[in-house]
Order: sequence, then structure tokens, then C-alpha cells
Amino acid sequence: MVTAETAVVLPVLLLVLAAVVAAVVVVGAQLRCVDAAREGARAAARGDAPDAVRALVARVAPDGARTEVAVGDGGVRVTVRAEVSPLGPVDLGVDVEATAVARLEPGVAGG
Repeated sequence: MVTAETAVVLPVLLLVLAAVVAAVVVVGAQLRCVDAAREGARAAARGDAPDAVRALVARVAPDGARTEVAVGDGGVRVTVRAEVSPLGPVDLGVDVEATAVARLEPGVAGG
């Protein structure tokens, strides 16, 4: 009797474990996007070149992330987008995105 119950419950426990692992991977990628966007906005507000900002963001962001840097109206906006596959080889992609905004430092062109 106990063996039959274990055989029924074990697959459910594995699915719950897979869901928890996937959630942790997605949340981790979202946090990396937030950190990358924030670092990029700080660098762009200091007056760093857009290519330098993208290189900085690429070091912090998840692999394959796309970065947009927009400067204007006395501020800068950096958006980082990435597609995360939380279950590895399973074809399930989750899009995560973060945007950070900062005012340009005094003396920076465009501010």
C-alpha cells in the first residue's frame, strides 16, 4: 500500500521541484537585468560612450541580453531584455526585462 502511494506522489514532487527551480532561475535572471540596467544608467549618466555602457551591461546581464541606451531631455534610460530558458533543454522561454533611468551629471553633453 505504501509503495503505490509513493509511486503516485513521486512524479508530483518532481514536478513541484522543477517548478521551484524554474522560478528561481527566472527570478535570478530578472535581478541580473535590474542590476545591469542600473549599472548602465549610472555609467551613461557619467558620460560614458554607449558602446562602453553596453559592454558594462553585458558583463552583468544574463547571456544573450539585449541593451538599449537612450539619452535625451537631461536624462538617460537603459533597458535590458533577455530570454531565459529556466528548464534547460526544455523549449520554454521566459522574457525578462528591466529599465533604469538616471539624470545626466552636470557637464555631460546632452544635459
